[in-house]
This record gives sequence, C-alpha cells and structure tokens, in this order.
Amino acid sequence: VETPLGVAAVEEISDKVVVATILRAGLPFHQGFLNYFDDAENGFVSAFRKSRPDGSFIVDVEYVSTSALTGKALILVDPMLATGGSACDAIARLKEDGFTNIRMMALVASPEGVKVVTEAHPDVDIYLAAIVVFVGRMFTNLAIIRRFYVDKWTRKIEERKKV
Repeated sequence: VETPLGVAAVEEISDKVVVATILRAGLPFHQGFLNYFDDAENGFVSAFRKSRPDGSFIVDVEYVSTSALTGKALILVDPMLATGGSACDAIARLKEDGFTNIRMMALVASPEGVKVVTEAHPDVDIYLAAIVVFVGRMFTNLAIIRRFYVDKWTRKIEERKKV
C-alpha cells in the first residue's frame, strides 16, 4: 500500500468479513467497524438477561441473524466484556449456526470475563483496547444505573399510553 509516508506491506483479509454485535449496546461500536470494513456483511445477536429471584441471572440468546456462513470471518464486536456470559452464549450460538472463524473485539474487559470466554472458546481470538482490574464493581454500578433509566423510560411510555 502506498501512503504519503511511503510504501508499506500489509496483510489482506482473504475471507469475506461479517461484523456481528450483541444487541443493543454494541450498535455504535458495530457501525465504527463498518466504517473500516466497507464490504462487510452484518450479523446481529439478540441476547438478554433473565433475572432470578435471588438476584442472579441467566443470559438468553433469543435469535441470531446473519448472512450465509461459508468461507467468512466473523468479528463479534461488543464495547464491554464484563462477565463473559453474553459473549460465551453468543459465540456458542454462532458456532451452532456454522461459524468457525470467529474473533471477538471489545474496548474494555475484566480479567474474569476474558478468562471465561477463553476457557469456553479457546479457538476464538480476543482483541481488547484495555483490561480493567476493578471492573466488577464498575460493571455492577453501570448495570444498576442502566436498569434505573430503562425502568424510568418504560414508565414514561406506559404513562403516555394512558393519556
């Protein structure tokens, strides 16, 4: 590749690329990847947490929407890899659907989340911008704040329906 600074040898991706994200948090990150992978196809994983009475939760992957799989490299993008639960379940579902060439990219991750994903899926390479050691408490706080605003937003919608 010739640049204003000179000529550089670069590797090219020989496979067709599919950029996939776990809805909804990953959508802005997803769009950023599409800005660089112009010809990439899209994939979406719908996953949500089902809370239990004891405060724990399970992740339920409701559906996966992707294009045909043969000969393609899938990049699963998510801004945050916290516990690894959603990522593990999404990767497992993508594998069930036939993807074998999977990479995961995240901005921040906890060491625990990275461990969970690498132990469950050692064939999936993970690329991160940062690993945050104190992340457990931070992610718990973010989840509580998120839940507060989702509940508040839902109440407003319900109130508007009554009017």
